[in-house]
Formats: sequence, C-alpha cells, structure tokens
Amino acid sequence: MYNPRQFMKKDLHPTDYRPVVFQDVNNDFAFLTRSTVATKDTIKWEDGNEYPLVKVHISSASHPFYTGQEKLVDVEGRVDRFKARQEAAKKRKEALAKKAQKINKKAESRQNSTTAQKIGDGKKPADHKKKPADKKSQTADVA
Repeated sequence: MYNPRQFMKKDLHPTDYRPVVFQDVNNDFAFLTRSTVATKDTIKWEDGNEYPLVKVHISSASHPFYTGQEKLVDVEGRVDRFKARQEAAKKRKEALAKKAQKINKKAESRQNSTTAQKIGDGKKPADHKKKPADKKSQTADVA
C-alpha cells in the first residue's frame, strides 16, 4: 500500500516562517504574508506592529497581466544597457566594414601594379616556365 510519508525527505522544508511585508516600489502597494526571506529593512504595518520589509519591483498591482495595462518598468536600466549594446555593435560593424574596404583597396592596387609590371617587362609570368621532361622520355631518346 502507498504511504507518502515513507518516500518524503525529512527536514526538507524550512520551519522559520514569519510574517513579512512585501512592498511594490512602483506603486507603493504592500501586503503582509508569511515567508522565510531574510531582510534587514523593517516597516510599521497597519496593525501597529513592525515587520521585516522586502521591496519588489513587480507585483500583482503593477504586472501587466493583472492590471491589463502595459507600462515600461525599467528600474535597473536594462533598456538603456540594451540600447548601448546595440549602438556599440553597430559601431563595431561599421568599423569592420571600413577596415575591409581599406584592405580590398590595397589588394586591388597591389594586383594592378604587379599586372602592370608583368606587361611592362615583356617576360612571361613564372607560371609559364618550361617544365623538365619526364625521365621515361629521356631514357627513350638515349636508346
């Protein structure tokens, strides 16, 4: 017969739950609940008692899914960092394109100058030098 207590690990879940206030910093919405989160901040609650305070950036009071309104919440500058990375990538791409253009121009000028030298010398390029005959053909001539 199945006994769930037989398979569960002992002392797995924390036992130090206490009342804690979570406060949404975007719209000052706060709620009191039980939690094990550690914090040094405290707040005086509506009942007159002082509780540990945890500040959150998004809660059900500010999340677009619950509010039905879409608003940009950028507390940590994520959008600014993203835009800065995009701008830096664009500048790197432009710099690499300029560098590639310079290299291509140098290569073209070298190629044009070597072609002009070959034509001006009146000599054949090194590719057209006469190759030595095979050993078989040399031995056939001797015999």
